[in-house]
Amino acid sequence: MSEPLPPPGETPPVEGSTAEAHHERPDGGIWEHPYLWLVLITIGCLLVAAFFLVRVITL
Repeated sequence: MSEPLPPPGETPPVEGSTAEAHHERPDGGIWEHPYLWLVLITIGCLLVAAFFLVRVITL
């Protein structure tokens, strides 16, 4: 007769596994918050566009 299956959410007992644990990913660094970079790029584009718009208006 086989062993009963473990309940969901529990891990079965280890049977001599020699595999190493997976390395945890480091935090994303500067790419952790991509929307921040999108906002900064958008603000930069708007400032450059405003600069040229003001130059055209003041001619």
